[in-house]
Amino acid sequence: MPRPSAQPAASSGTLRFSVLGPLTVHRDDRALPLGPLKQRVVLATLLGAANSPVSVDALTDAVWQEEPPRTARKNLQVYVSALRALLGDDGPDRPRLTHTGAGYVLRVAGDELDLLRFRALVRAAEGESARPAARLLRQALDLWQGPPLGDDLRQSPRLAEEAERLELHRLTAYEGWAEAELELGGAPAVAEGLRGLVERHPLRERLRSAWMCALSGSGRQAEALAAYDDYRQLLARELGLEPGGAMAARYRTILAGDDRTGTGAAPRPRPVRPPAALPPDLVDLTGQGEELRHLTGLLEDGDAGRVALLSGPAGAGKTALAVRAAHLLGDRFPDGRICVGLRDADGRTRPLPAVLAELGERAGRPGPSGPEAWREWLAEHRVLVVLDDVPDERAVRPLLPCGGRGRVLLTARGQLGGLAPVHRIPVPPLGTAESVQLLAGLVGQGRVRADREAALRIVRACGGSPLAVRVSGMRLAVLRHLPLREFADRLTDPAGALDELTSGDVSVRRWLAPGWEALPEEWGRDAGRLAAGTGEGPFGLSEAAEALGCDERHAVRVVEALIDAGVVTSPCGEVTAHAAQYELPHLIRMYARGSGLGTPVLT
Repeated sequence: MPRPSAQPAASSGTLRFSVLGPLTVHRDDRALPLGPLKQRVVLATLLGAANSPVSVDALTDAVWQEEPPRTARKNLQVYVSALRALLGDDGPDRPRLTHTGAGYVLRVAGDELDLLRFRALVRAAEGESARPAARLLRQALDLWQGPPLGDDLRQSPRLAEEAERLELHRLTAYEGWAEAELELGGAPAVAEGLRGLVERHPLRERLRSAWMCALSGSGRQAEALAAYDDYRQLLARELGLEPGGAMAARYRTILAGDDRTGTGAAPRPRPVRPPAALPPDLVDLTGQGEELRHLTGLLEDGDAGRVALLSGPAGAGKTALAVRAAHLLGDRFPDGRICVGLRDADGRTRPLPAVLAELGERAGRPGPSGPEAWREWLAEHRVLVVLDDVPDERAVRPLLPCGGRGRVLLTARGQLGGLAPVHRIPVPPLGTAESVQLLAGLVGQGRVRADREAALRIVRACGGSPLAVRVSGMRLAVLRHLPLREFADRLTDPAGALDELTSGDVSVRRWLAPGWEALPEEWGRDAGRLAAGTGEGPFGLSEAAEALGCDERHAVRVVEALIDAGVVTSPCGEVTAHAAQYELPHLIRMYARGSGLGTPVLT
């Protein structure tokens, strides 16, 4: 059992939290004792997501690098209790650290946490002219007291990733400050301010370009040209690439001595504003309100991360949720919102050149474009790009931003575990009431009220899949003569249920087929065995091992591989690994059972 530092603190006095350097908490001028390392890891993780819930799973991953102990949940409760006593309340009837259904929330005001102040200043600088932008960004950078979170907390891989993200945000702010300061004629200050950063981040092109401009604007043209040559050789040696077009153009300008501004700096880019290129929003989108709020909050927050992932099985409603978020965030992304699918009509992975060509066309920049040019454009524009139905990491990795202003939202059946850092949001199945609401909107409230029992049987047979409920409603809306009770009977017949989930050219079976076909043959057999050997609802590791005909050590590897592929889900997220529960989504279970234990035969 841990021995936390749990000195009660009165709620009076002003709290100041700091993560932009060593983790510290001050009440007025007094530093608070934050306790042992694991307790500080909990606090740092909560501060990294201040005012948003952090699940028990996320805290467990942050605290324990290896497999967590059986007492992990109890230990976390001890750490949280100690932090509550230490921090006190945020005001009358406003506990500072609370537990919600989604996890623990640490309430922090905007002026209490240096990270929140940093984000607010960076956001305030966006769109400003050079002078106020330089002033605001300088204030933001002055908040930093050293490497974020300190060395001890970076022992946690989760916090090490968070610290790396914060460092990238700091670099982006430095780049923005440098460009604004160069416009104001401050080349000498920029040249000295960026030297150390360029040495630590030699491949960061925007940073190197600003440094070259500053050297040139300070009358140090030879050093500016040498900086370019060093970068060109490093890029060729490390990555086999040539500098981007903007960087090469800057070099030619300096070489020609064409310094019209006297600073060596070009005005900050004025983005082209392409129109929104999104599918229509579903007017009857039902449920998943918590996930939508979480997603829009992440995308609105300029420092929360540049890539978010909606994951869930086929038919879970990931695309509809992503499109709704993109429509809601029109004001946040004035340079455009783009949605492009990464599979073709037959479910095959689209070639990268074809995807890049469509992205370029939708972004208003048609013509040949490689990944480097795409990422450069993405960095310079406040644009939201939805990459839909990502088959695997390789298909999307060249398209992801390395920094800058653009944001990318992915949808995928699997977890895309090879991508980092990515904010992952699982899309859960609809509840029964939400499914009935969606069905009633399609077939009519009166028809559902007339036979609510049959409506409940229909939505339960759809297993919480918005796609299946929607297809059922579309079919019943056409077949007005078909009683709900008769259709419910058809859906409860395992032999023909999937064949009933068809309306016009929309077929649940065809929707499921590409993901199943993409599975390695062995995984398809394993999923079939799980479907045949476990019952509806969650199952444990021992049941999985029995169904697979292997020991639990091998079974957990199989189940985790299927989780990563989006075939199996883990519905009970707040349990320790020793009591893990898994589930085959209802439609996948039906498909797998119909396919036998081997490679499926599709009809």
